[in-house]
Amino acid sequence: MSTFIVPISREAAYEIAMQTPKPEHVSILAALDQETAEATPKGFSFAGLHSGVKNRNKDLMLSYSEHPAIAAGVFTTNVVKAPPVVLSQEFVAKSNAIRAIVCNSGNANACTGEPGMKDAKAMAEITAKALKILPEEVVVSSTGVIGRLLPMEPIKNGILQASQELSPIGFQNAAAAIMTTDTFTKTLFIEIELVSGKKVKLCGMAKGSGMIHPNMATMLAFLSTDATFEKSVLQQALSESNQCSFNCISVDGDTSTNDMVVVLANGAAQAELIEPGSENYDRFQVALQYLMTVLGKLIVLDGEGATKFIELNIEGAETDEDARLAGKTVATSSLFKTALFGEDANWGRIIAALGRSGAVFNPADVEVSFNGLPILQKNYDIVIKEEEAKRVLKERLVEVHIKLGEGSGSAKVWTCDLTDGYIHINADYRT
Repeated sequence: MSTFIVPISREAAYEIAMQTPKPEHVSILAALDQETAEATPKGFSFAGLHSGVKNRNKDLMLSYSEHPAIAAGVFTTNVVKAPPVVLSQEFVAKSNAIRAIVCNSGNANACTGEPGMKDAKAMAEITAKALKILPEEVVVSSTGVIGRLLPMEPIKNGILQASQELSPIGFQNAAAAIMTTDTFTKTLFIEIELVSGKKVKLCGMAKGSGMIHPNMATMLAFLSTDATFEKSVLQQALSESNQCSFNCISVDGDTSTNDMVVVLANGAAQAELIEPGSENYDRFQVALQYLMTVLGKLIVLDGEGATKFIELNIEGAETDEDARLAGKTVATSSLFKTALFGEDANWGRIIAALGRSGAVFNPADVEVSFNGLPILQKNYDIVIKEEEAKRVLKERLVEVHIKLGEGSGSAKVWTCDLTDGYIHINADYRT
């Protein structure tokens, strides 16, 4: 049994997540519950409060752009999509301007049929009226328990109150309001230097702790930037960044009904237009992927009951896609994840998961190491040193390096151990 029976703390989580390699042209403005008006992208304001959807704690978030913003989004691929996902997907695709995002926690408004869609539309209409904008300029999101209608009176009052509390320094309150079983907010503010020397800001908040699996994003994330984009280019940057960040995380293999990642770009920094194929595009896309990777790692680090953060580094695959397939399959293996919790270097669970992943490889070519300690070498040469392996697996951060010996494809996937804490949290989630 693991000696780490206490979940990873917020401070430890940020320390690990912030080890993500940072691009040279990126500066960190704030993290770990910090925020300043100077760190917030120009023209954006935020609010978060307790409206009454939950018995306690903040449960309603509102963000607003003073200027019309271009929007891009990625949404759950689950066939069961909550009404706010369906509505927001339509708005983001069709609208040339999005001005606000409203989100409640504590109730997913999922599997609620026509009444649920009516409530999602009402959230957009109430927000639009309060901010004097159009309903189709509002992204709507909900997260929480599935199968319950929203308590619309508290939500209406909460939206009206939040519209009066909007502030450039309301970001942390907003981030707290979208949490469900999360134990801490997940936020980051960065600044990106463009080729001209002008600087644009980008910030993001995310929530997620359970029901996390890479099948789009499997969580919520709301990003804001004062950079200038055309809609299709922003969508391209988000989709590319998502593929190697949120789409490479997993806590428990369950894809939610309410997932979405939305980014708004309002151009308020008055920097040059970021064009496809340009160096500025490359700079922004790499920065966006960095921010999303940090937020994704924080979600895994806050995984329900998690005591270890596991980075799966897959090399030698036939293609990058094969590497991702291999990594994701290992990341969702309950046998592998429970072995890591028990500090058992059971490489057999890894190779068995690889074998059902769909990735092309010769099993005799597989090599495995834990934090640099060789466990398995080619031709099933078992070189594990049990006592050293036990010591290595006591660490909070465990890198599992897997070589497939097939080609040049590679990927990184992030997951956590599976503990009795996860069972306790989800056994009585509704009660």
